[in-house]
Amino acid sequence: MKTTTKFARTSMLVAPLALAAGMASAGGMTEPVAEPAPAPVAVAPAPVMMGNDWTGFYAGGQLGYGQLDSDAITDSDDPNGAIYGVHAGYNYDLGSIVLGGEVDFDLTNIEADAPATEVDSVARLKAKLGYDAGQFMPYVTAGVARVETSGTPLDGDTDGSFAGLGLSYMMSDSLILGGEVLQHQFEDVADNDGIDVDATTLSLRASFKF
Repeated sequence: MKTTTKFARTSMLVAPLALAAGMASAGGMTEPVAEPAPAPVAVAPAPVMMGNDWTGFYAGGQLGYGQLDSDAITDSDDPNGAIYGVHAGYNYDLGSIVLGGEVDFDLTNIEADAPATEVDSVARLKAKLGYDAGQFMPYVTAGVARVETSGTPLDGDTDGSFAGLGLSYMMSDSLILGGEVLQHQFEDVADNDGIDVDATTLSLRASFKF
């Protein structure tokens, strides 16, 4: 009799545990599943402007327009005409700053009527200071110039100075296109005291870089 009572008590304790175990195995009691953390989104770095390497020798040609201004010239309009020539130089790229030197030579068909004078040629020795803006390089330039004129009384060579602005565009590693505007000053032209001439030139340029 005691054994039966003991068995009944044990059954009453085991039954709830068995029922709970069955519910757990059947999925009735499941543990919470943690949601995975979102993957980090990669942020692309901001583009960095890279300069070109302007260092090296170059040579090419130019074609443009020139105009004279002088109190000694009494033409109704300021004498003007075409200019065309060649140039050669060297640039050294320091990173954002470009230093350079150049020589160029232009022939012209500029003529004045009074006094009857022809501007035969202009030669220049230039110093250049540019900014490396990638494919573009704006620059300032200045130096000395020599103009050759013919006609009475302005027949001879005259030394002077000039300054100006330019812009170069590196189309490829070997081809540079650009433009330049220069303001020249010549005093006592052809050794004639008091005859001073200013000249403005505008030219388009093409250079091959070595």
